This record gives sequence, structure tokens and C-alpha cells, in this order.
Amino acid sequence: MTAKPTNEPAPDQTALDSAVREAPAPEAAVPESVVPESVVPESLTPEASVPNEAVGPLLRGITVLRRLTEADGVTLSLSGLEKATGLARSTVDRVTATLARMGYVRLDGRDVTLAPRLMELGNAYLAALRLPALLSSRADALADELDESVSLAVGDRDGIRFIHQATRRRAMSLSFRIGDRLPAERTAPGPLFATEWTPADWHRWHARRAGDPQDATFPAVPPRDPATPDPAPSFEHRTTQAATEGWCVDDQLIEPGLVAVSVPVRDPGTGRLACVASVVSHTSRHTAPDLRAALLPQLREAVTTMENDLRAAPPPAPGQPRTDLATWTSASKQELGREFVESLARGLTVLTAFGEGRSRLTLTEVARATGLSRATARRALITHTHAGLITASRDHTFSLTPRVLSLGFPPLSRASLPDIAQPHLTALAARVGESTALAVLSDSGEEIQYTARAAAGRVLTAHVPVGTRLPAHATALGRVLLPHPEARTQGYALVDEELEAGLRAIAAPVRDRTGTVVAAVNVAMHTARRTREACESDILPELLHTASHIEADLRVTGRFVLIPPT
Repeated sequence: MTAKPTNEPAPDQTALDSAVREAPAPEAAVPESVVPESVVPESLTPEASVPNEAVGPLLRGITVLRRLTEADGVTLSLSGLEKATGLARSTVDRVTATLARMGYVRLDGRDVTLAPRLMELGNAYLAALRLPALLSSRADALADELDESVSLAVGDRDGIRFIHQATRRRAMSLSFRIGDRLPAERTAPGPLFATEWTPADWHRWHARRAGDPQDATFPAVPPRDPATPDPAPSFEHRTTQAATEGWCVDDQLIEPGLVAVSVPVRDPGTGRLACVASVVSHTSRHTAPDLRAALLPQLREAVTTMENDLRAAPPPAPGQPRTDLATWTSASKQELGREFVESLARGLTVLTAFGEGRSRLTLTEVARATGLSRATARRALITHTHAGLITASRDHTFSLTPRVLSLGFPPLSRASLPDIAQPHLTALAARVGESTALAVLSDSGEEIQYTARAAAGRVLTAHVPVGTRLPAHATALGRVLLPHPEARTQGYALVDEELEAGLRAIAAPVRDRTGTVVAAVNVAMHTARRTREACESDILPELLHTASHIEADLRVTGRFVLIPPT
């Protein structure tokens, strides 16, 4: 029905050894002294505890992705990554080249940026969890009913991590993203998850508090102001109270003005917490007591409906993972040679073996789903378990943890359609030597609005600033966006000098993951530079190629996230 609750303690070494020895492999056993990295903050990597069988290049690739994530979507230079990771420059170069080949980062000279396709790793976790697919519509409906932000969160060791956000568009609005991790003691969901903590979990929490009193290892929240009361001393009391009352309030623990009330959503099969639903507001709208009195009843009613949805949900139909990944990595290694780190690429593909209907997999199933050998899959699983991305169970199965969302998901989850399209537009303009643009249809359906563009290096060029609105019927962009023109059937539109003398443009539609046309991309030029026939023979293939790449990114980014059109 749903994945097993995600706030259970990290597996002990016996569970890990048992899982990877589903059928003994020739490698040496994992040292008994190994402690999975999931017991330490994400930014810490104790080299002394790395298992002998861990894949070094895979750990280094994970480190690079985490540092790029901590940069919050900001481009980093290769030298900046070298400094941030402590890795040798040659290693950084090879790791980023491999990640670029996989589509997980973009390289622009000496600069590195996270790419939308990286979200497929977080998507694998969210699909395996099933909770966003089953409950997000209920959270969205509650947000509409209350006109307040609503979030769903899962437990992540001594913190919480968001798996869905339904936010209100206001001047003062919630800025948390899917994948953001917060310290448990500074949230409303935290005490609810802590009601199920073991002594080892509490020990981990105390150790983290002692080592990081200002919450520096939680980049999603502002560092705790030493002048404000420390929420830690009251955390155990709040946990006891939450266990008794079945709800919890956050009264400005994250930052001044922010308040929230939370209620647990329980797995009907186990009775344990599946996730926590929260209503979030600010003190100019509700005080914490008012939030509890006014909105807690509706939140509880919504949670009851969510639990009924979980109870009635049919078993998931397992999706089909790609089984040609091992072949693809081998071909990439042959093509790129030393610059492609095959063990890194193969290790990351192991995370994509999981998904809907594949929340728990054995070693054999992981190997079969990826096309990797059992020995290669085994070492990757050991590495990911050490990194806290995978947990091993005593029933010889593995599952993804919420920590997979730490690999790029938070900054990428806030990307808009123009953000996603811009690199593709820039590349198209460079290839064809003409200006390119992205536009959407206005609410009236009579105009188009330019939302992104890339200029060509010419003296005479089509220049329409972002934000400009033009009549839809007179533009190539508009004709592929309007629902009834012939361009919808033809798949493109070519318009000559209807908007302005000398201007020729050709446009193609951009579809989201449901097949709905959500935008259009064009190439515009002076009529003297290319004939209509040349536009169709030379420009159109490049234009369609660009549209297909934007659509591929939208399929990944839009699976669990609403993509803003502007």
C-alpha cells in the first residue's frame, strides 16, 4: 500500500550484511565497525568509517552533487567545486564530465550547474514512497479550503523532510521546497515523528545538537539566533505532549512570524506514522493558539480522509525500469574514455532501479533492473547505504531513504518553465545563428507572452523583450498555441511578415508530461537570410529537437512538482 514508514532507525550492521549476502559474493565482508553515514549530518563524511567495499568514485560523485545542492542552484566553477569538496581538480573534472554525460549537470566552460534530469533520483524515492501520488490532491484541496499553505513531511533521522508543498501565492509566503530538511526540534512535525524514536535515535539527536548548536548543517533554515530561546530543552516535553494529544504546534521556532499546526497521517497497515500533514501560516494571519483552534479540526478531517485513501489504495503496479543502463554506461566509457567514470555512472543508476511498485528490492532484483552484475550492484548498495541513501532490512531487501532528495531536488523543484527552457534556447541560437524565444498563451487566449529568449550574435536580429505580449493570431508562436489552427495538426507554424515587415518566424509546440501544449518555441530571422524552404529544411529539425529536449526535462521535473509557466 505505502512504503514502510521512513523515520525508522538506520539499519544495524547485521541487517546490512544479511541483505548483501542474499547469495554470497566473492568480495570480503563489510567490516563490523562500519556505521552507516545516515547517523551523521549530510555535510559530514567520516572517511575512517567508509566500508572497504564502498565505491570511491561513487562517493565522490555524491559529494559533488551535494555541494552543488548546497549552493542552492547557483552555478559553481570547477575550482569552486574543488575547494568545496576537497577533491583533486582532475577528479572534479572527471566526475563533472560523467555527471554531464548522464544529464545530471550542465557544463558551460569552467562552470557547473545542476540539470533537471537529476530529479529522476528524487522521483524514484517519491514514486516508491507513493504518498505524494496518493495524498497530494488532498493536501492541495485543504490549502484551497483554508487559504493557507499545507505541507506533507516524512521523518529523516533527527530531522524532517518535505515531500509535498501546496503553497499560497502571497507577498509573505512559504519558501520551503520539496526535499528541504529541517531540524526536528524547530518544527511542528518533529515531535510527532519523535514519538516513535528509539534510544539510538535520541542519542543521534543529542549528538547532533552538541556538534551543531546553530543548525548550520540544515541550509533550508536560517541559523538559530543565539539570542532566541533554544527549542531543544523543551523538545522532549513537546514530544510527550504530542504523543498524548495527537497534534503539535510550531510557534515561531523556525523563524519569527512563522506558525504551523501538524497532525500525523498513519499507515493503516502498521499504525505507524506514514507522514505528517501541516497547515502553515504567519502571525499576521493567525497566532499559534488561533491556528490550533480555528484550523486543527479541518486538518484532522483531511487527515482522516488521507488515511482512508491509504486504506483503499490498490497495490501498485510495478513500473518497468530501464534494463539497458549497463550497456549505456559501457558505450559511454568507450566513447569518452578516461573522462567517463563508469563506476560512478553505474552506481547512480542503482537508485533508479526503485520506483512505484518497486519500493523494496533484493540484490538480485536490483541487478536485474539495472542490467548490472550482482557484484557491481552489491558494491553500489553498500556505498549508498553508507551514504544514507539506501537502507537495508533483515528480510534481504533494500529501500531508498528520504536522503535521496538531498541530491539536487530542492533547488531544482522550484524551476519555472523559462528556467528549464533557457539553456536549450541558448544552445539552439548558437547552432542556427538566429534569435530564439519561448512564449505561453495569455489567460485571455488572444495574446502570447514571451517568457524566455536567446539572442544570436548578429547586427540585425529579432529582439522581443521577455514579458512582451503580441497578438496570438499574427505570430508563429501563437498559431501553435491556439487550440484550433492547422499548426496544431501540422506540428509547427511558419509566419511571414504578418507581425512586421521583413520578419520570418517558425515555431513548434512544447508539451508537458500529460501531452498538453503548455508553451511554444520559435526561431525568428530577417526574410533575406533564409527562404521558407530553408526554414523548413534547416531550422525546423533543430527547432523540433530543442522542443523535444525541453519536453524531456518537463517530464522529469513535472512528475511530482507543479512547474510555473512564467
